[in-house]
Amino acid sequence: MKKVFNLGFILMLSITLMSSMCSSDDDDGTPNNNSQQIAEIENDVQSGTWRITSFIDSGQNETSDFSGYDFSFNSDGSLVATNGTNTQTGTWSITDDDSSDDDSSSDDDIDFNISFPTPSNSNFEDLNDDWDIVTSTSTRIELVDISGGNGGTDTLTFEKN
Repeated sequence: MKKVFNLGFILMLSITLMSSMCSSDDDDGTPNNNSQQIAEIENDVQSGTWRITSFIDSGQNETSDFSGYDFSFNSDGSLVATNGTNTQTGTWSITDDDSSDDDSSSDDDIDFNISFPTPSNSNFEDLNDDWDIVTSTSTRIELVDISGGNGGTDTLTFEKN
């Protein structure tokens, strides 16, 4: 009898442990899928040229660093910024960030990734990041990033020309 009791106890303990290890990332059990929203944003930014209308780097207004630059987000993932005299070429992408690696309040945010291969003293290096999209319309994109180094908040706004 003691053997049956012990076997039953072990079986119940095993089931309890296994069920507590299973979880869902979402309250309703369905995975988040931002693919439609990502496609819409990609289509919007690939249309026309854009300008930086606001860039706040840890409380410092650095918008003027990009005055006169037009930004083209090309379908091949290239990003070209030109002011008629100088041209910077980088890459861009929009990704579904389903992890909590970037201090965002949401674990399923959409990241707007910008990368310019420039020296660290270049103004364009300040744009290199995986920005969280705050709002996005066909003519305006507001981005935010919380710096891992100093904890400062950076904001970046693009508006269509």
